[in-house]
This record gives sequence, C-alpha cells and structure tokens, in this order.
Amino acid sequence: MSIPLPGDDELSDKNRRLLRGLPDANIFRMVANAPNSLKPFLDLAGSLLMQSEFDKRAREIAILRIATITGAHYEWAQHVRIAKLVGVTDDEIERVGVDGPVSGFDASTRLVIDAAEDLTRNVRLDDRLLEALLAEHGTRRTTEFILCCSYFNMVSRFLESTRVPLEDAPLI
Repeated sequence: MSIPLPGDDELSDKNRRLLRGLPDANIFRMVANAPNSLKPFLDLAGSLLMQSEFDKRAREIAILRIATITGAHYEWAQHVRIAKLVGVTDDEIERVGVDGPVSGFDASTRLVIDAAEDLTRNVRLDDRLLEALLAEHGTRRTTEFILCCSYFNMVSRFLESTRVPLEDAPLI
C-alpha cells in the first residue's frame, strides 16, 4: 500500500508549473498531494541546500547518516549522488552508511555525524554536542545545520510513510 503520485491532471496550474521547473523527482510530485505545501517545501529545501553557509560536504554526510538511521532508501539514493558532487568519497559514503558505529572520520566530521545521529535518535540535541557545534561553527551555521538535520528527518519520515518510489533513472 502507498499513497499514489498525482498525475498532471490532478495538479493545480501553479503546481504543474512548479514541477516543470524541477527534476522529475517523485518526492516533489508526492508533496504536491498537499498542494499548499509544495512551494514552502521547495523554498525551505532550497534555502538549506543552496543558500546555507554550512559546509556542503559535511551537510551531505549528515543527511546520509540520517537516511541510514531512518531507513529512508529514497533519501539515501538521491543524496549519495549529491554527496559525490560535493566531494564526498565512495569510501566515506560506505563508512557513514553502516548500521553500527561510524568510524574513520576526522574530529570535525565526527562531530557532524554524532550531532546528526543524536538529533535523529533523540530529537533534542545533547548539550555537549550543541556546545561543540557552536564553538566550531558559530550561531548561524549551527542553526542552519540543526534546521537541515530536522528537515531531512522530516523528509525521511515523509518518504517512508508515503512510500515514495525511487525513479527508474538517476536525476543527477
């Protein structure tokens, strides 16, 4: 059982136009089932992925860790492609995608992984991790990082609960 992806004939003109300007990703089409949420969903994603000052490599490693913990296969597949574009190696992708403890990263990347994992598993970020993020990244970048992790936790849950199918062909 899954929620069906809407066809073009089921979409408003506004949302058809929005979707035409994007990669043909099933996640966007599924969000369009909630027509008033599509544009805000895209705007927030754009701010996190395109306008954030937080390091893109570290962000993608965190998203991959979130996808691993939540079992969000669609999110994993899409963000493996993005991670490679921003310089994450195949070895790093393999190491962050383990079911158990992650190893083999420097202290800065380890902090990002630990924080993403803590936020995903426990909702409220541990004080020690928050303090370390603030010391290393400052207020703005730490806030962007937490917002990004929160967003992709929501995305994981949305993808898995609606059962968004992975596209047949890679989008990137």
